[in-house]
Amino acid sequence: MADSPSSDLLLPLAPGPSNLGMGMPEESSERRESGRAPLELPVEYERLNTLLSDYTHNISQGGTFIRTDRPLQVGTAICFTIRAPQLEPPILLRGVVRWVVDAKQAGSDRPAGMGIAFVYDSPQEKEAVELRLDGLMADALGAATFEKLMGRPAPSLRPEDGP
Repeated sequence: MADSPSSDLLLPLAPGPSNLGMGMPEESSERRESGRAPLELPVEYERLNTLLSDYTHNISQGGTFIRTDRPLQVGTAICFTIRAPQLEPPILLRGVVRWVVDAKQAGSDRPAGMGIAFVYDSPQEKEAVELRLDGLMADALGAATFEKLMGRPAPSLRPEDGP
């Protein structure tokens, strides 16, 4: 269904330079620039004209792991929405599938799913998304746990600091 309107949401990336340097480093999915918070949040994305709903397994400023029994192929670009009661409006994100755990590889300590590196158009977009993600993680984890996991002070949650 290459001519469908949503097919442009999930396209294999062409080789060449990209702006992935703002997300997880390309050379290794194990090297991370920021801490990960074990948060389960609902995510929605389209695949072949079907709206899929899954959950994050963890999230950081650089990416997330989406638990799913239907992971996309490595290298696939994806647009998705993170929804939570405290998120108004929801966070709209773009990323690239960097690694996959299929159902055969999955176990009780390693769920099936896909690791996504976030992709940003500009440093300003990256900063705005990171601010919202930090606020979400600090709210869910509490300031002390956030600071321990992330290695930086929890963001201020004063109303004037909103988006």
